[in-house]
Parts: sequence; C-alpha cells; structure tokens
Amino acid sequence: MYEVYIDGASAGNPGRSGAGIFIKGEGKVFQYSLSLGIMSNHEAEYHAFIKALEICLEKGFKVVSFRTDSQLVNAAVEKEFVKNKLYSPLLEKALVLTRQFDLFFMKWIPSSENKTADELARKAIRGSDTKGPKMK
Repeated sequence: MYEVYIDGASAGNPGRSGAGIFIKGEGKVFQYSLSLGIMSNHEAEYHAFIKALEICLEKGFKVVSFRTDSQLVNAAVEKEFVKNKLYSPLLEKALVLTRQFDLFFMKWIPSSENKTADELARKAIRGSDTKGPKMK
C-alpha cells in the first residue's frame, strides 16, 4: 500500500497556487511540487488531489491511502457531494479516478501531520516545480 499525502496552497485567495504531493510505500518515496496557476485555496486542494490520483494511476499503484488536511475535500469525497457547484466538476473528476484503484482510502489529518506536502505546495508557489522520485 502506498500512503499519499496531499496539500494545495495559495498565496492570496485567489492567488498563485501550488500542489504538494508526498508518496511513500514499498521502500520508495516520491515528492512532487507542482505549480497550479491562479486559483483559490480550495481549488488548489482539489487540484492537488486530482494530480496525486493521476500520478498514482500512471505509476500503477493499485492500493492507496490518501491523507489530506483539507476537511472540505475529505468530506466531499466521503459524501460524494459538494455544496459549492464551483467544485462539482473537480469532485466528479476525482471520483472517476478513485474508482480505478483496487482499494482507495482517504483520511483527514491535522496540518501538523502534513508538513512535507505543505512544504512542497509552498515551494511550487515560489516557482520551484519538482517532479519525481526521491529514493530512501
């Protein structure tokens, strides 16, 4: 099983945004810091989630456990519903992707347990995209 920590961040709301993705499992560690353009913090959280799902599928990971400090995203995935219609297309895209895994879990964690993903998201805001494995 791969543990996937995700975070989206914005400098301003809306503002320059980034996604931080930290994946660990089977003795491997992958870190991604991806610029997302201008959007709200909530949009950045959804985009970080979608990007992480896409990365896991591309790598062939079939059993994943996601961790997020976004209560909004976690609740939307759990209920498969979002009140704000602006996020409906993002949630729908994410749900389609989650159904492609053999096992998919998502858990809310406090920000204090999501520091690596947060640092990667903030790095992306500063314009330092990084993609790829960081082997342990």
